[in-house]
Amino acid sequence: MKRAMLWLLTIALTMAITLLVFFPAAWLGSIVEARTGGRLTLGDAQGTLWRGSAFIGGAAGKNSPVTPLLPGRFSWKISPLSLVGMVELQLENPEALAQPVTFRGSWSHWQLSPSALLLPAEGLSGLGAPLNTLAPSGAMRLSWTGLALALENRQASINGRTTLEMTDMASRLSSIRPLGSYTLALDWHGQQAQLALDSVKGPLLLSGRGSLNNGRLQFSGQAEAAQGYEETLANLLNLLGQRKPGSDRNVIALEFH
Repeated sequence: MKRAMLWLLTIALTMAITLLVFFPAAWLGSIVEARTGGRLTLGDAQGTLWRGSAFIGGAAGKNSPVTPLLPGRFSWKISPLSLVGMVELQLENPEALAQPVTFRGSWSHWQLSPSALLLPAEGLSGLGAPLNTLAPSGAMRLSWTGLALALENRQASINGRTTLEMTDMASRLSSIRPLGSYTLALDWHGQQAQLALDSVKGPLLLSGRGSLNNGRLQFSGQAEAAQGYEETLANLLNLLGQRKPGSDRNVIALEFH
């Protein structure tokens, strides 16, 4: 009986190790979908958990193709030492990443190397409402300093700075193209972040300040038309929100609490 149990345990252990070593990359798609609430998935995943590639797309419904959200394919390499707490992940995509990204640390604390990610605004429509209604277009670039990340008591914390540059943005809701260029900067301090939205140029001016606290957004800003565009942008501004009280111009209050 003991010998039979030993054989069964040996077979089970062998099968578990084999599955772990050859864990198909295609299985990662469902994991990504679960972690992102069904918003994202991996398309055409090839290879294994340890070395593979895929493109990032919007999670599709049944019998619907996966829509790529970012250019190119992401390839990854994960060190087997990650199993014993020495995590190391290398991520590459020459079409989307300014430079390869390295993710190093333990099971609870990590360092993400500086880089930048190209985010074509057109791909955001694949995330569903309300972005599919706005149908944004333009070029977006998300850059970051070296980020320190940690997981404590099931809560994620980030320390560092990220900046989203939005260049020549447009929407199918307006005939004016482009509407403008903007920057959104976030300074991360643990589970909190201070954010600042500023206009760089364009007929549609956006600005505001706010914070993220444990995932909750508080933002106070405004939208208005540059001089000479008040009439042509009036309808779009009315769609964005209500007029700011006490203003002699058509200034729209952007409030999120």
